[in-house]
Amino acid sequence: MPPDPSDTHSADIEIIKQRKKDGIDIPLQKDVQARTASTYLEYVRLVHNALPEIDYDDIDLSTTFLGKKFSAPVIIDSMTGGTDEATVINGRLGELAQKYGFGMGLGSQRAGLKSEELAATYSVARKNAPSAFLIANIGGAQLAKGLSIDDARKIVKMIGADALVVHLNPLQELVQPEGEPRYAGVLAKIAELVRNMDVPVIVKEVGAGISRGVAIRLEMAGVSAINVAGSGGTSWAGVEKVRADMVKDAAKAHLGDLFWDWGIPTAASLIETRRAVKLPLIASGGLRNGLEVAKCIALGASMAAMAYPFLKAASQSRESLFAFADTLLTELKGAMFLVGARNVGALASSRYILTGALAQEVNNRT
Repeated sequence: MPPDPSDTHSADIEIIKQRKKDGIDIPLQKDVQARTASTYLEYVRLVHNALPEIDYDDIDLSTTFLGKKFSAPVIIDSMTGGTDEATVINGRLGELAQKYGFGMGLGSQRAGLKSEELAATYSVARKNAPSAFLIANIGGAQLAKGLSIDDARKIVKMIGADALVVHLNPLQELVQPEGEPRYAGVLAKIAELVRNMDVPVIVKEVGAGISRGVAIRLEMAGVSAINVAGSGGTSWAGVEKVRADMVKDAAKAHLGDLFWDWGIPTAASLIETRRAVKLPLIASGGLRNGLEVAKCIALGASMAAMAYPFLKAASQSRESLFAFADTLLTELKGAMFLVGARNVGALASSRYILTGALAQEVNNRT
């Protein structure tokens, strides 16, 4: 007797929910941060201005990105969806994005195509953030597998998105026990999306960085912006290594251990990409405070994005999340005061010095 399709569908949904739950629980409960790698932002020194000639209270954090005004150059980076825990977290993050004028990306939404139940774990963000800039999310591997333009439109409609991000995660797909490391034809699919979507298409990595060559190819494909998402923060090879250990997949666990710190450090990726293309850039990958946001803006990013710090705070309470956002903005504003930057435009043109390993790497890249 053939299996009941409804039983197979239900089993698929439960598998997805567990994988999405792992994606929340493991970063919060296990040490899956970079081991020896760093963002290299510690090698960026903003130049102190002892005569800033501005008042702290007059500093303006607002900026414009992809035609939308933001209260600060901050995006809550793509994280989660597809599980009960994500409903609470995305609801809190949506509320924060609405109140603080931040952008917000959702986790990969393929799960939301499978059921209304899973779709609701994403759409809660729009419910709580009726006017915030929300970014829908699909994976490059899923595009290669055949995710259609109609599916992409459904994903955008699911959250009333202002933009669509395609995440590139070949390292994660390589290590993930149920991964799909098939990337043949992804660039052509991205170009097709650009031609057919009614919202801007952004491309992001998930923690291994964007190189000069990839940035140039993406610009030629017509994408609207790039999120470099470099290494030095949460290791998704590490996350998948933990998951591989849980299902006793020794080969995948070995790959996760071997490639734990693989990637281009965030600061190096940002500098290299900024020199290669004219597109707006989002800096992410291991950012933890407002000073690092300021450094990224000075290096050429239009916006800075964080995932883990927002996830950690949102998982604790609404109060913890809002307190973190207040601290983040105070840190950013403090850095701007100390370099004499009255607004984000002035911060973008402020002086900085590259030191140590970052200076060597930038000089050695061709």
